[in-house]
Amino acid sequence: MSAADRPAGTAGYGEAAEQLAVQYESVSFTEVHRSLLHLYPAAPAAVLDIGAGTGRDAAALATLGHRVVAAEPTPELRAVGERLHAASGVRWVADSLPSLPLLTAEGSRFDLVLLTAVWMHLTPAECPPAMEALARLLAPGGRLALTLRHGPVPPGRRMFDLPPEHTVALADARGLHLLHRGERPDLHGRGGVHWTELVFERGR
Repeated sequence: MSAADRPAGTAGYGEAAEQLAVQYESVSFTEVHRSLLHLYPAAPAAVLDIGAGTGRDAAALATLGHRVVAAEPTPELRAVGERLHAASGVRWVADSLPSLPLLTAEGSRFDLVLLTAVWMHLTPAECPPAMEALARLLAPGGRLALTLRHGPVPPGRRMFDLPPEHTVALADARGLHLLHRGERPDLHGRGGVHWTELVFERGR
């Protein structure tokens, strides 16, 4: 895939895939999701990890007994994830927001959708169609967990510091109701960076 064909939000990730793998895998799934785990469905559930990176979370969820699809548009990260977690049983797909065309075409529905450190790569104009796509992928009663990044943007990356209220309103307009809102520090100790955690539930 040429640079021109890649989603703009993935800028800077492909060439840094090996270094990012070390960073991503240096913290555990439990550390990252600690305050949200009680809101995730019991296994076995259908789980979609969007922007799965190197598959840390996808592999952990598969180990817990979930059926996991990992969507990652950056081929270098996807290759690292497939290598690191080859025995996990995770199904990898090359799909991306805002429209998630491959998964949408499959017509699959998921009990849990994760967007961990992903939403900030969308422009404000991309957020409404992205939320529309996510709502379609959720099964009745399914939950969407996403994080919002706040703080300085690293050189060479495309990120937007979106107010939580904007995302909550987009979700609510599509029948996704807020279950949880929390804040956490950056687990990698990056100066000035902190995160908002949001979990939504689709009506049954």
